[in-house]
Amino acid sequence: MSRLTEAVAAGYAELTPQERRVADVIRAHADAVVLYNSTELAQLAGVSKATVSRLFRRLGFSGSQEVRESLRAQRSAGVPVRTAEPAEPSDVVARILADAELLRRLAATVDVAAVERVVRLLADAQRVLIIGHRTGFPLALAFRSQLAQARDGVRVAPLPGQSLGEELEGLTARDVILLVGVRRRPADFSRLLADAARSSATTVLVTDPSGQRFTGVLDETLVCPLDSASPFDSAAAFGSLLGAVADGVHAALGPRAEERATAIARRYSSLRETEER
Repeated sequence: MSRLTEAVAAGYAELTPQERRVADVIRAHADAVVLYNSTELAQLAGVSKATVSRLFRRLGFSGSQEVRESLRAQRSAGVPVRTAEPAEPSDVVARILADAELLRRLAATVDVAAVERVVRLLADAQRVLIIGHRTGFPLALAFRSQLAQARDGVRVAPLPGQSLGEELEGLTARDVILLVGVRRRPADFSRLLADAARSSATTVLVTDPSGQRFTGVLDETLVCPLDSASPFDSAAAFGSLLGAVADGVHAALGPRAEERATAIARRYSSLRETEER
């Protein structure tokens, strides 16, 4: 719930009938209010612009500009808020093109030298521990699935019901910890980074621009864009960058990776774990 909708819910009983008409529009279209100024919101509610301004002041805002800035700030923090006119429900192409734009931004801003260093670290490590919480967990899991095809000694944490203490203990200078930290990270994420940094292992953070404040805490940091005009963040750039890192590790290991992938395929077949062509 946003600051705006919380204020509406708390003060609804005290609103005038005209103000309630605006409040009803806000409650019905809370994620779209960021798109409208006072005049447009008044037209949607069928009231005067003065009514909208009076309502915002009653709710603790100076005006529609502060309301929009508040909602945009929440979107920057990862709260699902639409910041552009919605596409038709069937217009999946619009979302795909938005993801393509994120990939173009990634291509223009990616630190290629840092990616190459991370590839070398992951190829040379004795063990690799990949950590992801919340949105970072499925990304960590997918990356582990790719990396495990090229090399052994790769695990992901935390698994359901698992704590991190036993996973972090015993790592050496020959090991690598890679953390995937996407915005709306756990409240104790800074503590986790500090603990990882104190370990003997080499540390890598893959994050979005909001995580750039952690640059320098770990040995390497890779940054991916994820902003979207739609309510939800896009993981397209994360998937692409992590896929490129996995490809790089496979190439760096050469015959060793190819032999492992072939052996894994044989086990899939003998265990009948995957469909046959």
